[in-house]
Amino acid sequence: QQRDKLRQYQKRLSLGLERERALARQLLKDGKKEKAMLLLKKKRYQEQLLDKTENQISNLERMVQDIEFTQIEMKVIEGLKIGNECLNKMHQVMSIEEVERIIGETQDAVEYQRQIDELLAGSLTEEDEDAILEELNTITQEQLELPEVPLEPLPDKIPEASPVKNRPKSELVAAS
Repeated sequence: QQRDKLRQYQKRLSLGLERERALARQLLKDGKKEKAMLLLKKKRYQEQLLDKTENQISNLERMVQDIEFTQIEMKVIEGLKIGNECLNKMHQVMSIEEVERIIGETQDAVEYQRQIDELLAGSLTEEDEDAILEELNTITQEQLELPEVPLEPLPDKIPEASPVKNRPKSELVAAS
């Protein structure tokens, strides 16, 4: 409000300065030099007042900005205070021991789930793999019954049958 009042005062002074300048010119034309000189001194004094008013307005504007910034700072501090209170309440609800317990339970549950996944996926441990290989070797040993070897020597050549006459028709068609 004070800033606005000072601006109005500035306008009045500026208008007065213009009138006094015009009046001083008129006095000089009329040959009243001393009255014109007195009027110019008054005008000079009002110009100084105008400069002081401008400085006061600048000070007021700076003060308004400082107040506005301080209000913003107060809001930030209030927000920090509320946030700090919320954090304190949360810390009271959850202790470090509680968090460690929850993390431990979570890790146990993850490990248990991993074991279930391995079983469902058919993953085997090394012991299971070794047992399977041993069982495979045992089965292959049992099945390794070799055919009996003939005691008589084998003939050098197998007699061939006549190529066309002794062959069945199905073989002749497949051969062609």
